[in-house]
Amino acid sequence: MTGRAIPNAVPHLAGNEWKYLKECLDTNWVSSVGPFVDRFEREVAAYVGVPHAVATVNGTAALHVALLAAGVQPGDEVLVPALTFIATANAVTYCGAQPVFLDSEETSWGVDPGKMGEFLSRECVVKAGEVINRTTGRVVRAVIPVHLYGHPCDLEAVLDVAGRYPLAVVEDAAEALGALYRGRRVGSHGIVSCLSFNGNKIITTGGGGMVLTGDEALARRVRALTTQARTDAIEYIHEETGFNYRLTNIQAALGVAQLEQLDGFVEAKRGTAAHYRGILSGAPGVTVFTEAPWARSTYWMTSALLSGPRPPDVRALLRELTGAGIGARPLWRPLHHQPVYKGAQSYKVEVATQLYERGLSLPCSVGITADERAAVGTALAAAVARETSQ
Repeated sequence: MTGRAIPNAVPHLAGNEWKYLKECLDTNWVSSVGPFVDRFEREVAAYVGVPHAVATVNGTAALHVALLAAGVQPGDEVLVPALTFIATANAVTYCGAQPVFLDSEETSWGVDPGKMGEFLSRECVVKAGEVINRTTGRVVRAVIPVHLYGHPCDLEAVLDVAGRYPLAVVEDAAEALGALYRGRRVGSHGIVSCLSFNGNKIITTGGGGMVLTGDEALARRVRALTTQARTDAIEYIHEETGFNYRLTNIQAALGVAQLEQLDGFVEAKRGTAAHYRGILSGAPGVTVFTEAPWARSTYWMTSALLSGPRPPDVRALLRELTGAGIGARPLWRPLHHQPVYKGAQSYKVEVATQLYERGLSLPCSVGITADERAAVGTALAAAVARETSQ
């Protein structure tokens, strides 16, 4: 061991963060209006390759208003992968809608397009231009493909299935800024997409998010919703319920400084994944996740699967690693197993459960050292060997 704890993922602040924050303080632009907000929106949009970006207070807020702008209404349903952070489903709930949980596929760990198509063709019917769930009678309004742990889901296949139905595609790229799907940046494929800049994301604003779209009218709608739906630039006139979802200039200043370093951060993350693959290649029963041929992952989280005739108890393994000061953590608990969503419909969710039972994510901060990587790999291999020998 290195003699100190190795966290799972922490921010790396090594650029112009202090300079830009000082500029905010010196000029008194510290709240939700300021030049860094405009600059951050403009530069993220340019990086991803979309015309419009609207900054939000966090990624969950971005998902919430994106779904509203995409037409999700109270009483609707939205297709959500079971294996994702709970914020994806919570944003659906904020709209007064219901999530329907779908399975993952084994290559990308993203939503399974085959099962998605099967659900829509077997369990739904199209009436009067709407997809109706035969079981619940509700309108299925949208699907949220999620790019999990920095790796793109199979967007082409998802978009192909969705294109056969009147379904909005709201792309959840919260974990995958900088990733490529068939040479194109994620976040530029759906009618609208979302990013997160939480403290452990590949770039951070402390807390923050972004809505991206190629649709100018949709961008205006999102901006209105995030600013309390104020309809007059001078008078305080509000014709609908809006939200205080604005990002501050201080947070945006951090984001601009972080974005300047993003390409280097991606290379560092990819280097960590490659290091773990190398050091664990000879460890029986451990497989480090590897990107698909059609993808370029950011490896926001480097994750591994445990296997073998007697697969180790992942929870016991995590406790051992945590006790040794190694910040490993489990994969997301599938949402159809979350108590808060116990009444929600799910469709043939099998792979997602198996991944959760066998997977864990390893320390992968941008600033992790070679010694720390080696310590993690050695400790994991030893812990797996002990677990499987018992």
